Amino acid sequence: MMSDNSSVAETVVLVHGIWVSSLVLVLLAWRLRRCGYRTLRFRYRSLRQPVRHNAECLARRVRQLPAGRIHLIGHSLGGLVVLQALQDHPDLVSGRIVLLGSPVKGSAVARRIHGRYLLRWLIGRSCEQGLLGDGPRWRGGQSLGVIAGRRSLGIGRLMGGLNGVNDGVVNFEETIIEGAQDDIVIKSTHMGLLTSRRVASQVCVFLKHGRFDADSSAA
Repeated sequence: MMSDNSSVAETVVLVHGIWVSSLVLVLLAWRLRRCGYRTLRFRYRSLRQPVRHNAECLARRVRQLPAGRIHLIGHSLGGLVVLQALQDHPDLVSGRIVLLGSPVKGSAVARRIHGRYLLRWLIGRSCEQGLLGDGPRWRGGQSLGVIAGRRSLGIGRLMGGLNGVNDGVVNFEETIIEGAQDDIVIKSTHMGLLTSRRVASQVCVFLKHGRFDADSSAA
């Protein structure tokens, strides 16, 4: 679903995470449109297909978009889908990339779930070349920014595997990616990254300038 603001050349493609649909991206997309961007919420099957398959679907959808600068934003597992698409198609977009709470080094919570046979269905095929730590690597072709949360409230508190700074699902250290232009930690839960006004503001700043506004980050 894309906005009707066709007079703007730059488009932001948003990619959701596991267990949810693109509907969770509605508020963030709306805020980005207020910043002057067209938006597309990409939908995919997070449990039924592996990361590489979903990345190919993303790449095909992006190539169907009108000419103009395209940015990619991935939340959680969606960030791995974005990275895989860029690993397989380095010239896919010329714009900037923002990852929101994406476990680029693998997820300790997912590994715990995968380690319990009766619970493996909870992460489905997303664990293939993704959440277990064998996911895509960043090649550095575009400007990339990372936003992580530090409000520890989420399923990870039940499953275990969290330590240090975390957003209740993903550890901060799991979001660190070598070669990123900038990163910032905001007081937010994992899902709260999608509804936070401050996160949306920081995304807009990064898309325009390639840096976050550290002075306005959460204390």
